[in-house]
Amino acid sequence: MTPALPISWAVRTDAGLRRTSNEDSHSTRPDVGLFIVADGMGGHVAGEVASRVAVESIAAFIQETAGADKNRTWPFPFEPELSFEANRLKAAFRLANRRIGAAIADSQDLRGMATTASAILLGPTHSCVGHIGDSRVYVLRDGGLIQLTHDHSWVEEQVRAGTLTPDAARQHPWRNVVTRALSGGEDPDIDVVEIRPAAGERYLLCSDGLFGVVTDDRIAELLGDRSGSLEDICGRLIAAANAAGGPDNITAMLLQVDVP
Repeated sequence: MTPALPISWAVRTDAGLRRTSNEDSHSTRPDVGLFIVADGMGGHVAGEVASRVAVESIAAFIQETAGADKNRTWPFPFEPELSFEANRLKAAFRLANRRIGAAIADSQDLRGMATTASAILLGPTHSCVGHIGDSRVYVLRDGGLIQLTHDHSWVEEQVRAGTLTPDAARQHPWRNVVTRALSGGEDPDIDVVEIRPAAGERYLLCSDGLFGVVTDDRIAELLGDRSGSLEDICGRLIAAANAAGGPDNITAMLLQVDVP
């Protein structure tokens, strides 16, 4: 089941300048309308395992349920107020959480691993964003950059409470503390947002290695450049993060809704 709108995409990932390994994972599955970025946590190897398990599990579930009915969200309840695509994506995230739990149970070396995940699922009638953690999804619409996800992080909670400014949050020593993730425990709350992609819009999925050091204004400027390819823009986003110190792994995935 492929999306009704024509989509172009590109993705780049980089370890950054201060990490010896890359614990980010991603997947582009235009055949089922799925695009996902995950940022693993838990140290060398473990974080990479968590993000990979999440991406693979979510992609497999979305593929298996393509064209299915609502019973295919089992063992998770179907939420009638959400579209089928949103229900599928929510169930896929929760199944990934259980797969991570199973991997931890099989290997003590993986204890404490977890991952963020942000995804877009494009369907023929409905599309949605699914999200947990502090990776982000943005849309560039009519020249303005809109953040579609809310970070599940300690600093974001303080910003919302009014005790930290966005600039202070960017520099805070606890800026990497995530309050919600796929970690193998109880079924987590997954944020889902229904979206209506329109021709000309660009969607960015990225890990915090990008937006943690590159401002939204700069991201908007780079996304709005129509002179180069999507691959070029992803490369410039990575370069901007590294020019700002590259303290973390960086993944930038860019989707463009083409004119039919």
